[in-house]
Amino acid sequence: MKNFIRALLLLFFAISVTTSSWAVVMVSWGGAYTESQKLGYGDPAAKKLGIPVDWVDYSGGLSEIKAQIAAGAITWDVIDVYAMDTIIGCDEGIFVEFDFDKDFPPAPDGTPASQDFFTTMPSKCAVGNILYSWTYGYHDEKIGSNKPKTIKDFFNTKKWPGKRGIYKTAMHNLEMALAADGVVSGKLYDILETDAGLERAFNKIKELCTDPKGGCVFWSAGAKPPELLMQEEVVMSTGWNGRFFNAEIGEGAPIKQVWDAQGLDYQYMSVVKGGPNEADAMKAIAEMTSTEGLAGSAKYIAYAPWRKSSLKIIEAGEPWYKDGKTNMLPQMPTAPDNTKNYFLVDPIFWADNSTEIGEKWEAMKAGL
Repeated sequence: MKNFIRALLLLFFAISVTTSSWAVVMVSWGGAYTESQKLGYGDPAAKKLGIPVDWVDYSGGLSEIKAQIAAGAITWDVIDVYAMDTIIGCDEGIFVEFDFDKDFPPAPDGTPASQDFFTTMPSKCAVGNILYSWTYGYHDEKIGSNKPKTIKDFFNTKKWPGKRGIYKTAMHNLEMALAADGVVSGKLYDILETDAGLERAFNKIKELCTDPKGGCVFWSAGAKPPELLMQEEVVMSTGWNGRFFNAEIGEGAPIKQVWDAQGLDYQYMSVVKGGPNEADAMKAIAEMTSTEGLAGSAKYIAYAPWRKSSLKIIEAGEPWYKDGKTNMLPQMPTAPDNTKNYFLVDPIFWADNSTEIGEKWEAMKAGL
């Protein structure tokens, strides 16, 4: 029976992944994001190295690669993953451990890779790919002449009456609430680790949602915040910077976003240990996450490259966006003007506390 199941799994993976046997298989999330990866650095790396690169979509997590390993039928080489998955995958021996400054090239000025990336990696098996941001936006033509500029303005219903759009779960909302309440970015998670701090953050959100001059509209799909703003259902809304960018630049919507106290979130790449093309995968991932490689993705999407030196490439090549007329540096979450006040979303905190906080959050929403 075991041999029969193994044979079925082998057949399944052979059928489901229509790639050449010697191509590096990159696994990512699909849509505009994967397209930006493929066009921005995947295709250029394949051409430069002479190594074919095929792209496969997945829905996240480690279950699929674990099934491949269990079946002895690994078909994936590189996976685009969340921080916690790199930690778990590294601990369980699923991913290759990197010798960072040996495996990844320095910046053009010679700065070692470990010093050129925006921040440290969550595990030895992770290399930074992109950073995206939780910001908030407003309808520029409806907000009035006095524009919001800070995170405190998001909660100021006296000056800007109207409902606010906020994400359906607690993540980012609690950090944003504390930032608006005067907590400095570097102390957000220290405060949230305490019962008093958690209650403080909840009270700030609850106060906004129950304010007669305010109120909350909860969103889940990334396209919803621009829609809420354009339909004037809310006066301001949190959202993901890439979605606001698409609405403003791609669709011509009069939406502006505020970068104060933005929450930087991130994606990583990991190489599957014992994958069918491990050696070529290491070469490909090094080229893709080089200064020029990561800058390339910003031609197609408003996510910031992990390499600090990539910003110089973008700035020197403006207008950098694929339309040939849009400057991308002001749209990058890691640009100097956008990082005067920011925080890094802490995956460990949310992995440890999401269940307990989530229950409390849902109870709060039910009582509004």
